[in-house]
Amino acid sequence: MTVIGLDDTDSRSLGMCTTYVATRLAERLATEGHVERTLLVRLNPAVEHKTRGNAALAIHCDVAPERALELGETALEHAAIDDDQTNPGLVVAAGEPETVPDTVREFAADAIHKKHDRGTAMALASRLGYAVRSRANGRGVIGALAAVGAWQAFDEWSYECISYRERKQWGTDREVEYDSLFEAADEGYPAVWDTVDRGENEAVCVPRTPCPILHGIRGDSPDAVRDVARAIESEPVDRRHMFVTNQGTDTHLQSGSVSTVSEDGAYRLPAEVVGPPKTREGGHVFFTVAEPGDDDSETKHLDVAAFEPTKRFRDHVRTLRVGDRLTICGEVSDQTLKLEKFAVRDLVETEQVTPDCPDCGNSMKSAGRNAGYRCRDCTTSRDGKVCRDLNRTLNHGWYEVPPCARRHIAKPLVRGGFDAPTHPER
Repeated sequence: MTVIGLDDTDSRSLGMCTTYVATRLAERLATEGHVERTLLVRLNPAVEHKTRGNAALAIHCDVAPERALELGETALEHAAIDDDQTNPGLVVAAGEPETVPDTVREFAADAIHKKHDRGTAMALASRLGYAVRSRANGRGVIGALAAVGAWQAFDEWSYECISYRERKQWGTDREVEYDSLFEAADEGYPAVWDTVDRGENEAVCVPRTPCPILHGIRGDSPDAVRDVARAIESEPVDRRHMFVTNQGTDTHLQSGSVSTVSEDGAYRLPAEVVGPPKTREGGHVFFTVAEPGDDDSETKHLDVAAFEPTKRFRDHVRTLRVGDRLTICGEVSDQTLKLEKFAVRDLVETEQVTPDCPDCGNSMKSAGRNAGYRCRDCTTSRDGKVCRDLNRTLNHGWYEVPPCARRHIAKPLVRGGFDAPTHPER
């Protein structure tokens, strides 16, 4: 077997897509041998050089490494190298994808949580005898090498069927019949997810960039995503390709604590609300958390943000109260966790309030320092505040951002496997 890794052939401004380059390469390889699978691997979402999804690609085939390298070099000609931010990388490794060295497996696993540099990737590939080709500064070698080790590094996979446009249509408005798209999405759900956003009436699977993709359908099985893709009425489809992917898996989240998080990492943290939610300019909602049960005023606090693009998710966040205990998930940047989902573990169910007079029903007034409360009209009194039940709209369990705001790698609640009840968004 031969494993081919590929990355950074696309451009934010000029379009192209590394999945398209990989598709063309896989088609060419299939004319000379057997292609077992094509991986679409989402890497660290905090990397500043990424295009939107930070994807690297790998192809597993039985074409000889020397020939695979030749075809891979030809495929790099599709890269958007007119963009000075596009720095393609290609890595070709002989051997089964299940038997890559531990160093490559660890490199791939770390590429989800950390930032590698090109020198480290080049040195490791050279030491193992892997063939490497690159363009411009070759930063894409990092993702390409990570893609080579991905099959060993990750245990959970999903699928995406990507349909591509005819070349003459690139850069023009996409022609998709949206009634058929929403109907297909309903038919495929829940095995097929994040196709549309019902709440925002948005076709999540249809890109807005000038890339070659017409739509990408994600789900739990290849048959399910293929069926939905075929059911969508649209402009002519030039070609389709099936990818095995770590999308929708939460692979990027690390277990941690509020006191130990680092910049540009993504975490799953236990937390207690210590500062109430506040809506700031632009509609962004912020609140503050600390370690659960930590009463030390000097303890580390962490700001948490539900930004405006998370839409209706912010309504759940706004109902949080000081004392609520949560599990929060998201990327830490600029000392703020960008909230992707959270689980309610324990809610504050009561609050202390000024008592009402039992005779007239009016709110009592303070009788003075440590003197309790009294009604000025009825002369009744109370020793202190009283406990009142709160009408909380949140329930225990997991809440998530809507599909229109979800990262490719984040796991939708509908996929299951969570440790509490879920409240999925559609």
